[in-house]
Amino acid sequence: MAAQSATSERPTLAAEAFLRSLADHGIDYFFANPGTDFPPIVEAFSRAKKTNAKVPQPVLVPHENLAVAMAHGAYLMNGRPQAVMVHVNVGTANTLNNLTNLSRDRIPLILAAGRTPITEKGEFGSRSRPIHWAQEMFDQAGMLRELVKWDYELRVPQQVTDVVARAVEVTMARPRGPAYLVLPREPLAAPMPEPVAPIQPRPLAADAHPDPNAIATLADWIAGAERPLIICSILPNEASPVLAELAEKNAVPVVTQNPRSVCLPSSHPMHFGYEPGPLLVDADLVVVLDCDVPWIPHLQSPPAGCRIAHVGEDPFYARYPMRSFPSDLAVQAGTVNALKALVAALNERRAGAQSRIAARRARLSERMAARRAQLVKDSAPAEHITPEYLSRCIGECVGDDAVIFNEYPLRAAHCRREKPGTLYALGPAGGLGWGFGAALGAKLAAPDKLVVATLGDGAYMFGNPTVAHWVAAKHALPILAVVFNNSRYGAVRNATLSMFKNAVAGETDGRVLADLDPPPPYDEMAKAQGAHAERVEDPAELPAALARARDAVVNEKRQALLNVITPY
Repeated sequence: MAAQSATSERPTLAAEAFLRSLADHGIDYFFANPGTDFPPIVEAFSRAKKTNAKVPQPVLVPHENLAVAMAHGAYLMNGRPQAVMVHVNVGTANTLNNLTNLSRDRIPLILAAGRTPITEKGEFGSRSRPIHWAQEMFDQAGMLRELVKWDYELRVPQQVTDVVARAVEVTMARPRGPAYLVLPREPLAAPMPEPVAPIQPRPLAADAHPDPNAIATLADWIAGAERPLIICSILPNEASPVLAELAEKNAVPVVTQNPRSVCLPSSHPMHFGYEPGPLLVDADLVVVLDCDVPWIPHLQSPPAGCRIAHVGEDPFYARYPMRSFPSDLAVQAGTVNALKALVAALNERRAGAQSRIAARRARLSERMAARRAQLVKDSAPAEHITPEYLSRCIGECVGDDAVIFNEYPLRAAHCRREKPGTLYALGPAGGLGWGFGAALGAKLAAPDKLVVATLGDGAYMFGNPTVAHWVAAKHALPILAVVFNNSRYGAVRNATLSMFKNAVAGETDGRVLADLDPPPPYDEMAKAQGAHAERVEDPAELPAALARARDAVVNEKRQALLNVITPY
């Protein structure tokens, strides 16, 4: 095998240019779970440590699924593209679960993976382990091509900076999404033909503006509607105050279906919760705002004659194989731009719609009073800790500035969130094992924030908890994890009962293949890795336990976990 000679003047490796290019494009972190394809990367980081070269911060994460989730959380905090590198095909396979989440949530990730060395002998970096034959694939990127916007395999070392620039450009183009790079060991370890100069990133395109005629039509429809309704799911943080202004001034109720961000403050007079049913059945106009599934057609639909408008940067969800919601108007534009244009157009029409707006407001005020009274009743303490009571206590304990990552169990209606960017939830793809990692990534990118992960017991197990607690300790990322422990896969049970409640499966309450009883001692597992951890079962003890866990994170800079028994 050829060997590289040791000289005092070491040529720059393509791996060094790769890391430098990532940093020049604003990528702060390099989440990695390495393998035998990583020696050039290890050498590049080692050289950078000696020379103080500009590179992303390396973050070792001993499971690929967790690494991708951490990248997701970091992006939600800083808005910059993220980078993860894993080991060839096997490492790539372990990313697919959370990569699906990122793809559907339009998160700009550069997922890189090594490739089995191309050459069997004769090159620096040729195959040197038995696995280098078994791990080669005919088309390594084929396993995830449906989930990424672009994929490419590095062919020659001098191409590496252009490859990174192209990857960033594509991932950040809207709709955003992941890209995949395959990096064979030989070109990554090869010397660059010329010194690497600082990279000047290419400019990104601004968000698209809406068609003025479409906005005028939609504004006319809203101004003339008796019972309009806005249904959204996830909005950019800067869109929330614009939506709040539109909804309040025009008395348009907003429902967040399958919520994944704070679209409206909890206290907003037009925030009508998270289930469209009661307002949908008699609506005469529905504005679907960046929402992939505004309702479940098998269960409910707007009435006949109701107008439907879809608004967003991709109102058609073109990458979904099948999506057949009716549409009378499509407005394709950046969400903030579309909302601002709509607010301006409605301001021009408000004088002629005052009586209609007043009637809507009076009718909705009665509904809101009833809704809020019911929320208070549902979140009251009971004999056992209910998810509604636990959700209310979490919101009260952590405060308005904490950032919560919810993987299913938190009841958003009962957890007060007033500020954009303080609640994120698992995306529509539903790939479990997201919340713990996303919270850790957010803490890395926003170390001064209190970060909370609310997890079902199944989601906690999916989240590689041994690795996650190790990462929290290793990288000094103290977060608060709250496990809603009902000893079952709630989604599986609920789906079963929705179809077979009155059949044989219903005789055992749908617990077959959903029963996680007896549960592991999650609190003891966390304690073994240095966490403040408690098991909580008594409703009266819950507020104090939450406060102790919060204080351990905030004051002691120590990770914390509460194993809360919630028999629902």
